[in-house]
Amino acid sequence: MFYLIGLGLGDAKDITVRGLEIIKQCDKVLLEGYTSILTVGKEVLEEYYGRPLILADRELCESNIDETLKEARDKDIALLVVGDPLGATTHTDMLLRAKQFGVKSQIIHNASIMNAVSCCGLQLYSFGETVSIPFWTDSWKPDSFYEKIVKNFSGNLHTLCLLDIKVKEPTEESLTKKVCQYMDPKFMTVNDAVAQLIQIIDKNPDTGITKQSIAVGLSRVGAPDQQIKVTTLEKMLDVDLGPPLHSLVIPAPHLHPLEVDYLEQFR
Repeated sequence: MFYLIGLGLGDAKDITVRGLEIIKQCDKVLLEGYTSILTVGKEVLEEYYGRPLILADRELCESNIDETLKEARDKDIALLVVGDPLGATTHTDMLLRAKQFGVKSQIIHNASIMNAVSCCGLQLYSFGETVSIPFWTDSWKPDSFYEKIVKNFSGNLHTLCLLDIKVKEPTEESLTKKVCQYMDPKFMTVNDAVAQLIQIIDKNPDTGITKQSIAVGLSRVGAPDQQIKVTTLEKMLDVDLGPPLHSLVIPAPHLHPLEVDYLEQFR
């Protein structure tokens, strides 16, 4: 059996009882470590689970997963994923590949930012399409995600913005010279995301979203040191939300009275 097990968002104890039982009986357990990060390290998980974990990087998950899946024909193998295991398309692809190899699979769900974002008081059924904001470079500044934010905003829907992370990303030299080199880990902050958004807003002044529009910044959702801040996009540039991971929400222009009251405590 191949198991995809969600770890939740906070610490080692956020694993479900069923997930923990499976981890303890598996022949091999891998920890996926590049689509997101947990607020505790691999060693803390190993101590709590009582067994060693194999770190699964991007290369293993996207290019070399076939051997692991084939191994699951005869063994019980689990891949642990921060949040919910189907939050990233990489893991959906794994399930399809497992089926091609005749490997049975099971999914053990858990909390993810997709539902835990409701901790800020915005109602989940009023969210539109989620967007991802990538890091810009000097030569690459994509802004197509902004169209989705505007579409949600015009439909009076909130937008959850997932912020870019770079974990074991190959350097440009690695790609051009075929030398195995990786960038240092990098996690987009709410400040980074807002700075890029404001540049896009300045170029698109007629979308209804301005620098004075309200934004919700969140960090380390589900952890004891979780932070939430509500202010304008312009003022969010100077807000310090601490260590990663960060998320950003652009609320709908017209909020339910309960949403207004709940957000007020985070101003």
